[in-house]
Amino acid sequence: MEKHPSGPFPFTALPHRQKLQWPQNHRLPFWVIPNIEVFMLDFPMPGDANERPNLATFQHPHVRRWAQREYGNRAGVWRIMKIMARHGVRGTVALNSLVCKHRPDVVRAAMELGWEFMGHCQTNSKRLHEVPHAHDEIKRTLDDIEAFTGVRPRGWLGAGLDETWDTLDLLIEEGVDYIADWICDDMPFKMDVGGRQIVSIPYSFESNDVPAFLYRRESTPEFEQVVRSQFDTLYKESAEAARVMALAIHPWQMGLPHRAPHLDSMLGYICNHPGVWKATGSEIVDAYLASPAAV
Repeated sequence: MEKHPSGPFPFTALPHRQKLQWPQNHRLPFWVIPNIEVFMLDFPMPGDANERPNLATFQHPHVRRWAQREYGNRAGVWRIMKIMARHGVRGTVALNSLVCKHRPDVVRAAMELGWEFMGHCQTNSKRLHEVPHAHDEIKRTLDDIEAFTGVRPRGWLGAGLDETWDTLDLLIEEGVDYIADWICDDMPFKMDVGGRQIVSIPYSFESNDVPAFLYRRESTPEFEQVVRSQFDTLYKESAEAARVMALAIHPWQMGLPHRAPHLDSMLGYICNHPGVWKATGSEIVDAYLASPAAV
């Protein structure tokens, strides 16, 4: 990707775009992104906020931080799977590929539910800019998920939403069609990367449990209200123009016993609205690309 200060895509104002019609007269696509991750106990854990521990000063395992996140694989994700299945919502998993090796039962259960998988680095202990070779990280992530699930991921979400200057080029080389890192729009849009294309799909740092709870210190009821309000606005606007609603969740946060009922309530509220399309990332991107309104 060229180092351009305004980003690798032309500016198009949301109100000025051609109207896009979703398939089967759906009104608003709704996709849920469970971030299913694995962390290494012998590596510094990410901080609770903006803190990033230094490998040079790492001397002992961060047991509390590791165990807090491991709760998601042992307990939280199973609670989330039951809730999402009850509402007929299939997840588009942002998957650390090492989950396939270290927590294979979780991946198998997601496969049985018909969930989609995006690449999400090998582990959330290391971001793309922290590994020696970003291309090797991307390729191995995609290869290992494909080897386990039988399907090569079409989408990518960087660990921590971090990229290097050549991440988009490398993803395109590995056959990735869409990326969720660029949280700057409420619609998909095409990104021109040296004459080649990848699609940005709306993700969210607002309707996202980790930044809500750990950065903004929202209570669980407050987060539920944020999600409902975000949906209400997008649903209202979708009567006249296309929008996409994303909900990003982490099993070690939203799968906690006191938070799971709020996820159930959120999904019930959203899914009970007529015209809500419970879609996967690939379904949204394919519908977008098939429309003459794709920009």
